[in-house]
Amino acid sequence: MKTPPPPKDLGLLVRRDGKEDEEDEEHFKPLEWGLIRRLFTYTRPFAAKRNALIVLTVVRSIQIPAITWSMSRIISGPIDRHEIGVLPWAVLGYGVLAILTDAVFHFRQRFALELGEEVVNALRSAIFLRMQGMPMSFFHRTKLGRIIGRVTTDVETVRSGIQDVLFVSIIQFGQMIFAAIAMAWCDWLLFLVVIAMAPVLWLVNNHFRMRLSQLSRAAQESFSRVTSTLAESVNGMRVTQGFVRQETNLGLFRTLLADHSRYNIEQARTSAILTPMLELNSQFFIAVLLMLGGWRAFHGYMTIGDLIQFFFLANLFFSPIATIGNQYNQALIAMAGAERVFRLIDAKPDWEDDPEATPLEAVPGRGMAVEFKDITFGYQASRPVLHGVNFSVAPGQTIALVGHTGSGKSSIINLVSKFYLPTGGELLIDGREIRTVTSRSLHHQMGMVQQQNFLFTGTVMENIRFSKPDATEDEVRNAARQLDCLDIFESLPLGFHTDIGERGAGLSVGQRQLVCFARALLADPRLVILDEATSAIDAMTEARLQKALIELLRGRTSFVVAHRLSTIRHADLVLVLDQGRIIERGTHTELLALRGRYAALYEQFVQVDEGA
Repeated sequence: MKTPPPPKDLGLLVRRDGKEDEEDEEHFKPLEWGLIRRLFTYTRPFAAKRNALIVLTVVRSIQIPAITWSMSRIISGPIDRHEIGVLPWAVLGYGVLAILTDAVFHFRQRFALELGEEVVNALRSAIFLRMQGMPMSFFHRTKLGRIIGRVTTDVETVRSGIQDVLFVSIIQFGQMIFAAIAMAWCDWLLFLVVIAMAPVLWLVNNHFRMRLSQLSRAAQESFSRVTSTLAESVNGMRVTQGFVRQETNLGLFRTLLADHSRYNIEQARTSAILTPMLELNSQFFIAVLLMLGGWRAFHGYMTIGDLIQFFFLANLFFSPIATIGNQYNQALIAMAGAERVFRLIDAKPDWEDDPEATPLEAVPGRGMAVEFKDITFGYQASRPVLHGVNFSVAPGQTIALVGHTGSGKSSIINLVSKFYLPTGGELLIDGREIRTVTSRSLHHQMGMVQQQNFLFTGTVMENIRFSKPDATEDEVRNAARQLDCLDIFESLPLGFHTDIGERGAGLSVGQRQLVCFARALLADPRLVILDEATSAIDAMTEARLQKALIELLRGRTSFVVAHRLSTIRHADLVLVLDQGRIIERGTHTELLALRGRYAALYEQFVQVDEGA
């Protein structure tokens, strides 16, 4: 059965991943021993617990049928033969076996859950470690929801495969084998009838279980769309109300709810067919066994006690069929989840530091020398966004990048930061080609403040310390003092220890940006990158900050993208970009004298500043 697709037209509320979805549509995957072996390599650090779990599983696979067999033997033996003296001892033995069975069940379940949790933790750590080492290009093309889906939904399906599928299946198969041997020993003719019935039950159960699994997966995915849309709608409530989209969004959300409800209803209907059908087949088989077993009892081929014993064993044989079918489907889902998880763990970065790259020498109090030599770059190799860019920056100079959106300003910053590598040409840092410099050493000597900067859940102090975790409170306060914003932080309810909330929601936009400035300054960088860093700060706060920024940038090489004049005026070199090319360069005064593109942009800047 094919899973119905989600609603096609959901406006701004639903985003489709395009080609990325195609590789994720495989919800079931045949069992692959390579994947299974790899999964179980994650249990090696816990080999003692894993081996104990295997032993307990085998023991329990014997205990469950043994306890049913002993109960049937008590009925067909002491009870059927009226052996009153033997009965108490038989019941006592049965009780001891039951207690031991429950004890084994406790430890088997406990070890399975603990082993599953250990494997899940290891997989999630491996995914997180891989993400930390990925270049920015990976996050540029990969949806956040896709990564989160691997860490949550797919890893959880693997958990089920590790802690349930194998061990539960061993128990169920052991139960069936023991029951089959006991039934054949009890009455081989009735056993042949049972064997003939088993494939019918298996086929019926497997058909419906597969369909139920597909519907269950579809229901989970549709619910994910519901929850993600709800979160997006709440986060974008200002836009929704501002553009009077309430009724439209409500209609689209109801469409998603109806989609989710349809899967749940179909799942309930399928289950409502399966359960009575299995019950009907079971009753039919019981009727056949009663007829044939009664005939054999009437003719002395077996006693009533033996017939009762056989029925217990037959029930023991048939009951695992539904469980095994469900575990098999779960195994297929776990295989698909494991493949997606390992695909992410095994993802190769677009580029990595050269094995022969060495750390960039740290020269305290001296900025970096930067040189672009005929640099070409594109986020996609076939579509370059920078064309033959050439310029050089002496240590301690400030470079202002000016141009319309899409002109290449951010691309230059990304290359200097070594978030991306040039497609062509040479980029030199302190005279060394950037590929010969380790990314870690470069980033340790760099401070960055962006227009939309990210704050982590925690306090103001913790967020400023992010660039230097071992900084003292006095060092943090001194950084704020140098930026002339110490009083702003101290005026917060708990000062530097104020909790900022998720993504800094407890602070104003300007306060969040000041935290980012203090974070960059605390790192004492040799290279400073300000990407429209003052655009979120009001004019009065910026006026206080400008003097501090001059001190911050003095002696440090800096790249500044700004739409306000205050920073551009003091730049040592202004680069005017258009469609990935430098069309003008010089100081603020020199470019005004040219009466070219920069002069026109300057007039726009003046109007914006005067309007502000």
